Amino acid sequence: MHDSALQLVLNAGYVVKGILVILLFFSVFSWAIIFYKHRYLSKAAKESDSFLRVFRAGRDTKGLFHSARGLTLSPLANVFRSVYSEENRFSKDEVKRLLRRYEALEVAKLQSYLNFLATTGSTTPFIGLFGTVWGIMNAFRGIGAAGSASLAVVAPGIAEALITTAAGLAAAIPGVVAYNYYLSRAKMMIIEMEDFSEELFEFFLAEAK
Repeated sequence: MHDSALQLVLNAGYVVKGILVILLFFSVFSWAIIFYKHRYLSKAAKESDSFLRVFRAGRDTKGLFHSARGLTLSPLANVFRSVYSEENRFSKDEVKRLLRRYEALEVAKLQSYLNFLATTGSTTPFIGLFGTVWGIMNAFRGIGAAGSASLAVVAPGIAEALITTAAGLAAAIPGVVAYNYYLSRAKMMIIEMEDFSEELFEFFLAEAK
């Protein structure tokens, strides 16, 4: 079966082959993003837990900053380190502005590349469908040229056409599942960061007094 599928791909027309190359591109990059986001979000969550333990242990500000410097993936540590590094952080309004600014940067990091997964999930089935329609058109041309609608004439063209649909779904399904999963994880970490920002706000105001 594997050999016959490969043979169908090799015997396909240039349009179908081009569509399969496009779908392969989407699939390869989607899986690369899936593995990258798994590693990134897992490590970021562990670093955030580590920084929270240090922060709530009541260490001094310089000690917290030193700890945060080694936790480059944690959104909590990054927000703390970024605000602490600012010179103008000794007024209530300025602290709020800085917290909002660096929170937005961390949100962008947490949600980075997810749009590509969403695009893959929503686009590749239609790209595959286009290849299927094109293949079926070729199959009907073959019927017209052969003057026969027998299974032997129709089957190869239909099978070739359906390969693009299968390839489109194979690219789309992991993309959709990964997008929903990682978006949910990112939102949970964003909520945690927003809650922590309230603590940071009070922390920096107390430090300014």
